[in-house]
Amino acid sequence: MDWHHGSLHSRKRSAAFPLNNSLLPREFAGGPSVRKYAMLKKMVIGLALTSILSVTAIAQEQKMGGVINAVIQPEPPGLMLALIQNGPTQMVSGNIFEGLLRYSPTLEPLPGLAESWTVSEDAKVYTFKLKPGVTWHDDKPFTSADVLFSIDMLKQTHARARNNMVQVEKVEAPDALTVVFTLKQPFGPFLGIFEVGSMPMIPKHLYQGTDFKTNPYNNAPIGTGPFMFKEWQKGSFIRLAKNPNYHVKGKPYIDEIYWQVIPDAAARSVAYETGKVDVLPGGSVENFDVPRISKLKDTCVTGAGWEFFSPLAWMWLNNRAGPTADKKIRQAIMYAVDRNFAKDVIWNGLGKVATGPSASTIKFYTDDVPKYPYDPARAKALLKEAGYKGEKIRLMPLPYGETWQRWGEAVKQNLQDVGMNIETVATDVPGSNQKIGDWDYDISFTYLYQYGDPALGVGRNYISSQIVKGQQFNNVEGYSNPEIDKLFAEGAVATPDSKRKEIYEKAQKILVEDVPVAWMLELQFPTITRCKIKDLITTAIGVNDGFRDAWIGK
Repeated sequence: MDWHHGSLHSRKRSAAFPLNNSLLPREFAGGPSVRKYAMLKKMVIGLALTSILSVTAIAQEQKMGGVINAVIQPEPPGLMLALIQNGPTQMVSGNIFEGLLRYSPTLEPLPGLAESWTVSEDAKVYTFKLKPGVTWHDDKPFTSADVLFSIDMLKQTHARARNNMVQVEKVEAPDALTVVFTLKQPFGPFLGIFEVGSMPMIPKHLYQGTDFKTNPYNNAPIGTGPFMFKEWQKGSFIRLAKNPNYHVKGKPYIDEIYWQVIPDAAARSVAYETGKVDVLPGGSVENFDVPRISKLKDTCVTGAGWEFFSPLAWMWLNNRAGPTADKKIRQAIMYAVDRNFAKDVIWNGLGKVATGPSASTIKFYTDDVPKYPYDPARAKALLKEAGYKGEKIRLMPLPYGETWQRWGEAVKQNLQDVGMNIETVATDVPGSNQKIGDWDYDISFTYLYQYGDPALGVGRNYISSQIVKGQQFNNVEGYSNPEIDKLFAEGAVATPDSKRKEIYEKAQKILVEDVPVAWMLELQFPTITRCKIKDLITTAIGVNDGFRDAWIGK
């Protein structure tokens, strides 16, 4: 359902919030004929979607030109997607950089920098044909050499990309427009790893032989995308301008995007009401303000565009040292926190209480796991069993606005109510990233994306090979369990899907018993726009790559 002019209308394809069961493409199972049929189906679907979008474009007479002002909250710590993968960075930079593939709202792969792809009979060799004539924003050609370089760089700098590439035996470039991935064994979710935030393409000619972290182009990124970086006035705005040489003919339609940095939540709402901004991406206004803003004239609201992400909020619990290294204390935290209060009051009903490491919207989810209802008495008993004697525990809220600060205060009160000695640690976004990457915390709020399949978006947070200091989105908590390592390794490559389901259900039960982190809510982020902004959300990552297709109507 989408809101339009404050009223509610039912739509067949989109839901008000991303609580659907869209899945990544099924793994290739069965004989060669089945695999050929599956590939043919994907090609037909891709062509059909392209045709539908083209027909829609003609029918609606897209208009060229104009400027869109969108809120970005909080201000991203940087725009280099190969180094930084937090939400605000992906939202801005997904319109500067591109991946080999894009994804439909039903998570079917669509052409991106790769115009086509084929899969071998044994489902181990994936051959991508790159789109000819693509150039970087500095007019240098994009080729297969950039793809090979990007993969090598991302293995060093991008925890999720490194994990996604574990099943890759080799990557070759037989010519300038062909890239061949050979897998060690069939890997069902493989076609789901090429989204721009998961595997952004990086210009080899600007990064090869440099210190990636200090490269000057980190501050003025060069991509192949529909928009070019032009200006960043820290604390004020980020300006992107239309790429006049973009490889999709006739796009983008709009001339410029101004990402407005407005730290105060009330001021962001006022900026929309007074016409300063046209787009409020999910999470950019406080949840309690969403119903009021939704009723404003010429306002459209949708929950579409999060299908690829299924954002899940939890609290990192340091498993290495301090009180939270004790499983009983981690379990006590789960019983002590009133997650229904958080959903109903702090998040204004925009969420669902999480049951464990997987969101209910992704493959192989089960709720047949140990339960942790709000039970302060049980929490106190566990603390006593653990021998907790009032040692200080540091709690770091997520510095993403008032909702998150309120949540931090509520959790602090919950934990104090059962006898825990809690000290709040306030920080900004770069400071939070630094502390998490350095493992300098006891409890810290976060939310991460699930990417449709546990092999892509879940295992990275619990397997021991992903314990790498200096990163914020891997196994930050330091949980290590050989059985979990084994289950996620097996689940990634098992066939058929029924076997994967069995493996991942077992893993979920073990993890929920061990409580390596404190799972909180499946989050829901409505996007609010002026109704004259058309076709902003056409893919499964929404605003993150949506400005390519956006245009301004009457």
